[in-house]
Amino acid sequence: MNREYNFKEIEEKLLKEWEENKIFKTEEKPDKKKFYVLEMFPYPSGRIHMGHVRNYAIGDVVNRYLRMKGKNTLHPMGWDAFGMPAENAAIKSGVHPAKWTYENIDYMRKELKRLGFSYDWDREVTTCSPEYYKWNQWIFLKMLEKGIAYRKSAVVNWCPHDMTVLANEQVIEGRCWRCDTPVVQKEIPSWFLRITDYAEVLLDDLEELKGKWPEAVLTMQKNWIGKSIGATIRFPIEYSTSVLEVFTTRPDTIFGVTFMALAPEHPLAIELAKGTDYEEEVEDFVNKYLSMSTRDRNIIEEKEGVFTGRYAINPLTNEKVPIWIANYILWGYGTGAIMAVPAHDERDHEFAKKYSIPIKPVIKPVDGEWDYDKEAFTGEGILINSNGFDGLSSEEAKEKITQELEKKGIGEKTINFRLRDWNISRQRYWGTPIPVIYCDNCGIVPVPEEDLPVVLPENVEFTGMGNPLEKVEEFVNTTCPKCGKPARRETDTMDTFVDSSWYFLRYCDPHNDKAPFDKEKADYWMPVDLYIGGIEHAVLHLLYSRFFTKFLKEIGLVDVKEPFTQLLTQGMVLKKWIKIEKLLEILGVDENITIDELKKKIEELKESRN
Repeated sequence: MNREYNFKEIEEKLLKEWEENKIFKTEEKPDKKKFYVLEMFPYPSGRIHMGHVRNYAIGDVVNRYLRMKGKNTLHPMGWDAFGMPAENAAIKSGVHPAKWTYENIDYMRKELKRLGFSYDWDREVTTCSPEYYKWNQWIFLKMLEKGIAYRKSAVVNWCPHDMTVLANEQVIEGRCWRCDTPVVQKEIPSWFLRITDYAEVLLDDLEELKGKWPEAVLTMQKNWIGKSIGATIRFPIEYSTSVLEVFTTRPDTIFGVTFMALAPEHPLAIELAKGTDYEEEVEDFVNKYLSMSTRDRNIIEEKEGVFTGRYAINPLTNEKVPIWIANYILWGYGTGAIMAVPAHDERDHEFAKKYSIPIKPVIKPVDGEWDYDKEAFTGEGILINSNGFDGLSSEEAKEKITQELEKKGIGEKTINFRLRDWNISRQRYWGTPIPVIYCDNCGIVPVPEEDLPVVLPENVEFTGMGNPLEKVEEFVNTTCPKCGKPARRETDTMDTFVDSSWYFLRYCDPHNDKAPFDKEKADYWMPVDLYIGGIEHAVLHLLYSRFFTKFLKEIGLVDVKEPFTQLLTQGMVLKKWIKIEKLLEILGVDENITIDELKKKIEELKESRN
């Protein structure tokens, strides 16, 4: 007997048998208990790396174990195949994105098969294939029909040289990552998905995932959605019919407002300073920050600002309040304007000290004194210097002051979310074409369902300058489905997060050409029982997947409201194993110790430390 393991001969023989006999092929079996185990599918970058192997090995072990226990398991694999790397390869080397992508897929598929992972390859999906992205377009049209998809202008990172929108990650120190041109903020029409309509339910349903998802992931999702309860307050602007609308979670501090602050992007920022001695200074300040990327704005440490020369009126005191433009106010949150209370907000306090703005305390601690000039008191306490509200607790004052605002018609109780609608427009080639047509006669016209998919043209020139689709006349020029007159096709493509927001459902019925998937099959397999992947996807991918699932439930395609029952991040496995290794090291034992022996050792350690 040959004691040497001839892995090449033995494994290749077994792999061939597995493939020929389709031993991992899965079908719906209503009489058997199902288990859907899924790893996050890879981007076809060209080679499988150890991060992939570690992720997929976990799913493989789970799948094989449960199959042996008699479960009917679903364990599919596919490719998250749209995205910028393929387009960059086309610009750099002249290889068409489709050729580059499919060659990478072929190579990586062979690698995964050679590793012997237990995938049902008959269910393979590739998001850049028209057979898949047809259903991206179909879902988009359903969202458009329900008012969830809409078009509006949005401020984006814009490279004037390449004439294209850049993701925050593509802006390096305020410059384009490819050509080093200074990036500017530009407002262009974009397509959005109204995920904010689902903010409350996305937050509430996290409760059902407690104990099943890592606590850190749940916290990140909650923080990203960012529910805040407070008040909207309208501050009139002196000598103007305009008002500054602010959202605050601390209406109890309104009597301590000593200045207003606007984000540089606020529509009134430059307008307010016109005709004042500060006009030029304000314009320079605003333009400086408009040229910065969102990421750079978010990491600003030094607070800077400029006075507009104008004043707002505190609606409860009638006091004049100076209006400033400040770099620490972000346009993407709330209204892009705040009522600044330096005595009770750390950022306002720092700004006020720098620019010698008065600090007026209106909340005192329940116990003890506070040096408001030294630092802000940000806790809740007892109201002072607040007219008829003195002596109330912060909690009581929030309610009563909000009622007073509502009574006077100058404010109301408001629930605000940090979450913003999802901008899915990308001015790139390698993505799902957005299925709408622009007609001078009919306006925005959805592509009829029978005309899907809108297929990406192949004869495209990749120069790195602008959106390649805009230059393909036979793609752009079309006829209006309504009136038959000449019309123009949308050239934006969808954010690739759209592709991954429902792929787990397509695995349930990957070859369906009549619908995204059969509801009966989805009802059998869904939800995914165990989802495995990197914690770097803890927010956007998981949030968008949850959003899509809830929408698809609304239109009757699925019965589940959450896509993933149990979530496992690879980092958890490593962290737990490191803890176990450390424990074994402390106890002076090896990994072969039995559970009973381990318990005994732990008890002995406890006694010795007591």
